[in-house]
Amino acid sequence: MGIASKAGDWAFKAFTASLGVATVYLTATFSVNVYKGLAWHKAQSTYKDTTLSLYVFRSKR
Repeated sequence: MGIASKAGDWAFKAFTASLGVATVYLTATFSVNVYKGLAWHKAQSTYKDTTLSLYVFRSKR
């Protein structure tokens, strides 16, 4: 094996390793964003449900 072949092997290994790191990073950030989005949505729904129930309760008086 020549020097160019070894350099190509190392370049390929570095490239595939960087793809693996990028995949792990994107998976982690996506999971965090989904969690935050669901938490935000739940908070919004709770607020709307509370407001609606107070409105219905007051209008029945």
